[in-house]
Amino acid sequence: MKRTHHLPQVPHWHREHQGELRWPVSAVVFVVIVLQLQLPHALSLKSQPLICAIEAALLLALIAMSPKRIHFHAARRWWLGIALNLVMSLSNVASVILLIRQLIHGGITDAASLLASGGSIWLTNVVVFGLWYWELDREGPGARAEARDPYPDFIFPQMSDPAYAPEDWHPNFFDYLYTSFTNASAFSPTDVMPLTRLAKILMLIQSTTSLLTVGLVIARAVNILK
Repeated sequence: MKRTHHLPQVPHWHREHQGELRWPVSAVVFVVIVLQLQLPHALSLKSQPLICAIEAALLLALIAMSPKRIHFHAARRWWLGIALNLVMSLSNVASVILLIRQLIHGGITDAASLLASGGSIWLTNVVVFGLWYWELDREGPGARAEARDPYPDFIFPQMSDPAYAPEDWHPNFFDYLYTSFTNASAFSPTDVMPLTRLAKILMLIQSTTSLLTVGLVIARAVNILK
């Protein structure tokens, strides 16, 4: 029997809610597209304009399917979001590989340009993994709005103790973006813990990518400045 809202055993973070606004997600995806277009040619694929055009087309399709709010699960929309994340992820991974190659072979000799490019790739890494966490936790934002899956991939402090949050609290995109930022900065989980193997794998990949990017960029920039 499906649990109703008034039963005390239903966690406050696992009740049906009105869903999430689309515009914050669309805004950060737009930022990623701009950052990828602004990368130097040496740090992006030759087909980068086409890749960004595909990303923009997928974003517009998602906006058309849910222009204001995501309040129910739609498999087609969810898979479209996964496809967008995948394209952005592969593009950023390619930029990381090209950046590492340039650093190893000394292809970048300007510290300011190096820091700007490295920071752009790192920021894209933060946004992309924030989107992965948001899309995959409990089957995505639409499924969370419908309270379809009782088992979370990530546990937030407000989920551990109801006293730390109002009755209508539920994680939204900003919470996942913050989780991504702290994981990329500290190279490990901070206040949000991964529970499933998929969540742990994603955080492991993000921490490794961030560590390589930050470590090599800073080391090379210091050498150039000397």
